[in-house]
Amino acid sequence: MKPLVTAVTLGVRDVRASREFYVDGLGWRPLFEEAGEIFFLQVAHGQILGLWNVESMRREYGDVGHPESGPAIPVSLGQNVDSPAVVDEVVEQALAAGATLVSAGRYQPWGGYSGCFADPDGYRWDIVFNPGLSIGDDGTVRFGPAA
Repeated sequence: MKPLVTAVTLGVRDVRASREFYVDGLGWRPLFEEAGEIFFLQVAHGQILGLWNVESMRREYGDVGHPESGPAIPVSLGQNVDSPAVVDEVVEQALAAGATLVSAGRYQPWGGYSGCFADPDGYRWDIVFNPGLSIGDDGTVRFGPAA
C-alpha cells in the first residue's frame, strides 16, 4: 500500500453547524454535499476532508468512538502557514466563525509558533508556522531545524 491519504473524514454531531463553520465562516468551498448527511471540502492537492453525520457513520463503520458529549476523539488537524502573523489571522478567522480558542498563538520551545482552536465538534486545529518545514515542487514535505 502506498503511503497516501486522499481523504480524512470526521464524524460530526451536526452537519449543518459544521457546514456553517467551514463553508460560511471560513469560506471553504464544498465539492459535494448531501444536506444534513455529509459534505466534502478539497483541502490540498488530491486531498479531501469529509464531515459526516456521526450516526450515519456508525451505521456504516460501527462504533466510531465518538463520545456523546465533551471534546471529540483525540484527533488533531494541522495547517502549516507562512508566518506567526498568519497563524494569528487564521485563528482569529476561526474564532469569528464560531470556533473555541484552545491556545492563542505563541512561540514554542521547538522554534516555531502555533495556535489552536476547536471546531463545533471539538476537533482541534493546530495552526503552525514551522520555519524548518518546506514542501518541494513534487509535494514532498521536509523537516529541518526550526530554530
